[in-house]
Amino acid sequence: MKIKVAVAGYGNIGKYAVEAVLEASDMELAGVVRRKCSVGETPAELARIPVTDNVKELGKVDVALLCGPTRSIPETAEEYLSLGINTVDSFDIHGDALWNLRQQLDKAGKTHNVVSIVSAGWDPGSDSVIRALMEAMAPKGITYTNFGPGMSMGHTVAVKSKAGVRNALSMTVPAGSGIHNRIVYVELEPDADFAGVEHAIKTDAYFVKDNTIVTQVDNVNALIDMGHGVVMERKGVSGVTHNQLFEYRMKINNPALTAQIMTACARATLRQPPGAYTMPEIPVMDLLPGNREELIKKLV
Repeated sequence: MKIKVAVAGYGNIGKYAVEAVLEASDMELAGVVRRKCSVGETPAELARIPVTDNVKELGKVDVALLCGPTRSIPETAEEYLSLGINTVDSFDIHGDALWNLRQQLDKAGKTHNVVSIVSAGWDPGSDSVIRALMEAMAPKGITYTNFGPGMSMGHTVAVKSKAGVRNALSMTVPAGSGIHNRIVYVELEPDADFAGVEHAIKTDAYFVKDNTIVTQVDNVNALIDMGHGVVMERKGVSGVTHNQLFEYRMKINNPALTAQIMTACARATLRQPPGAYTMPEIPVMDLLPGNREELIKKLV
């Protein structure tokens, strides 16, 4: 039986999530859940795909990929879990907020006998798995994660939510050693006050820890490129042997990779006991389709 997957949200990530699910040999796209105001404006590429504002109308759904804004995830995930549907999200705020969400959804998952995989993007997400592996290889040492240069979807959405902002782009530019600059471009509404918008951005939790430069432009769309990337470096000690150096590097289309990782995690939800998990807690094999014996022979 194929895994029946719903895609909740049809923004940047949702569009690629639909493509990833359709390409997965062990999955079936149950449909797309959109806001009520958007259902009547169905894009041509969804013409043959069920589109609704209520997941209950899609029939049996095993897993929902939650592709909405990060700050909507706690409420949305609780709703889907209460319906007996596994969830996968790409919540992208690190630290206490991520841990608190995991604990919240762990309780909900166990209550409703379902599974939630939290922060299943590439960072947090697949990069988190690489960081964990690097630390296992050299328990003592320092890991630097350098993002970009590229568009941060979470930061961009946060800027777009500010009063007076018509459109926005937040670029992450690495300064080295895990330090980043946030370069934000804003297209404002006619009566918006730039100083007020700038203050709202710089004091937002997404930006408050980084050097942030806000620039007003006439046309944000002329600047957008969804490419992104990361370089992770660890210098550490294996046993008592020093100067162990590891590097992981990638250049990517940001939403496409996020959607692919979420799709892999949808598969993994069916292989875990009820509760909530982050990606380092999940066996890597559970992300892959196919027979375990064949996978081990191929990959190990």
